[in-house]
Amino acid sequence: MANKDSSASIQYEFESHPDIGQVMQVAPGIYWLRMFLPFSLSHINLWLLEDGDTWAIIDTGVGIDQCKDIWKETFVTALHDRPVSRVFVTHLHPDHVGCAGWLSRHFNAPLWMSREEYLLARILVADTGRETPNAGNRFYSAAGFAPDQLSHYQKMFGFFGKFVTPLPESYRRLQHGDQIDIGEYQWKIVVGNGHSPEHACFYNDKHNLLIAGDQLLPTISSNVSVFPTEPDADPLDDWLSSLQMLKDNIPADVLVFPAHGKPFRGAHIRIDALIAEHHDSLEKLHSTCHEPKRAIDVFEALFKSEINAKNLIMATGESIAHLSYLCKQGRLAVTQDDNGVDWYVQA
Repeated sequence: MANKDSSASIQYEFESHPDIGQVMQVAPGIYWLRMFLPFSLSHINLWLLEDGDTWAIIDTGVGIDQCKDIWKETFVTALHDRPVSRVFVTHLHPDHVGCAGWLSRHFNAPLWMSREEYLLARILVADTGRETPNAGNRFYSAAGFAPDQLSHYQKMFGFFGKFVTPLPESYRRLQHGDQIDIGEYQWKIVVGNGHSPEHACFYNDKHNLLIAGDQLLPTISSNVSVFPTEPDADPLDDWLSSLQMLKDNIPADVLVFPAHGKPFRGAHIRIDALIAEHHDSLEKLHSTCHEPKRAIDVFEALFKSEINAKNLIMATGESIAHLSYLCKQGRLAVTQDDNGVDWYVQA
C-alpha cells in the first residue's frame, strides 16, 4: 500500500545514497550496500558489518546473476577479500533471502534467521515447478478472479523459488529478545509480524541504531496480505500490534536503517502515520462495502496506483487482509455465493 511522503515529519540522516552496487559507510564498522532489484521497486538496502577480522551480512538481495555479480565485486572492494563469518536475514521475502544460500555456501558461513521465516522459505522454494494447489485456485476464485486472472496466478505459482538460491539445510535461530554480538556492537532482536511471520529487526541501544528490514520504511508501507496457505489469518491485526510493539521498544530518535529508502530519524512519528493510514483505509473500505463487494472490487478504496497483472496478487492479498480485519471486528459480514465467490457487506 503506497504511503504519502512523510519527509516533512522524518529527517533523513544523509543527503545522498550510494549508487546501485556501491557501498557507503553509515556508522563505524557498518556499511550500506545498495543492491539492484529487477522489480518496480528498484533497490534494496543491504548491510555489511565488520565482525573482527571477518564480516557479517544482514539481508542479501534476490538470487539472480546480476546480484551475484555485484556481490562478487563487493567481496574485493568493500570487503577487501576478507571472509564472511555469518549471514543474517531479516525475513523470507526473495529480495532479502534470495542470495543467502549462495553466500552461505560461498563462505561456509552459517545462516541466521527466525524459525518461521526459515521453514516457510524452505516450503515456498519447494513449490517451484509444481502445479497450483486446489486451495490456491479456490482462494483466488473466491476473491473474484476472472478466468484470465486465475490463469495468471497459475503461471506465477512457484515464482518465489526462481529468485531464491537453495537454502542451507541447517540454520541458526533468531528469537525475540536475543542479544547478538557483531564486532563492536551488541544487537537486540526485535521480532515483528504481519508483513511476514517472524520478521527480525536488529536494535543497538548504545549507539541508538535500528536495522529495520521491511518493518519500518520511510515512504512506503510494507505489504500485509492473506495468502491461500492460511486463508483465515489476520495479518493486519498482527501488523498493527507489531508497529505499536516496535514503538514501545525503540526511542523516538533512533537512527533507522530501512530495507528501502534512505536512513532516517523520526521512528515514532512514522509508526503513528502508518497506523493512522491503515485505520483511514479501513474506514474507506467499510464505507465502500455499503453494498456487497468482492475482494477485487475494493482496490480503489485501498490503493492509489493502478492494479495490473504485476501487482494483482499482492493487491488482492492486502485487500483480503483489510476485509478480514473488519469481519473479525464485527463491522463486515461475508457470504459465499453458489459460484464460490466471497461477498463482503457492512454488518
